[in-house]
Amino acid sequence: MTTDTVKLLARYNAHVNSEMNAIISGLTPAGWEKDLGGYFKSIRLLCSHIYISDMAWMKRFGTLRPFESLKHPAIKKEFTRDSAPFAGIAEYMMMRSGLDSIIVSFADEITGDDLGTSLHYRNWKGEEQNRNVGGLIMHVFNHQTHHRGMVSLYLDLLGIENDFSNLAALV
Repeated sequence: MTTDTVKLLARYNAHVNSEMNAIISGLTPAGWEKDLGGYFKSIRLLCSHIYISDMAWMKRFGTLRPFESLKHPAIKKEFTRDSAPFAGIAEYMMMRSGLDSIIVSFADEITGDDLGTSLHYRNWKGEEQNRNVGGLIMHVFNHQTHHRGMVSLYLDLLGIENDFSNLAALV
């Protein structure tokens, strides 16, 4: 893992979220909330999970050292795993775009030394963890990719054409 890889993944993440969200913005409230049978039953719940998880990780990374990007007021908001961070699609779009900008700025601040160090934190269960920062950053991007795949499947189930995952467009 290099700082260039982190920057590429952050930009890819923001780009693909923007592409995905352009499709989501056309959903009806019923489509946004429809129970599609997965663990996260709706597109809203999937998007909430991704957002809350990203916020948790940005807060955790903020304990490593004082990153300018992580001083943003949005990072100070508190969420639980079951929070409803946004009221509807429009608020989600605004909040997701803002968080993606913060993540890109965070990636620009990451150093090689940061990637090689360990982060001490507590997981959602309160268990103490000590993990490599570079690996954790990879986890954050992989987590989003995994759940964007679920959003894609849900869009398929709704009969909505979608194709928003092309990393090759950025390299």
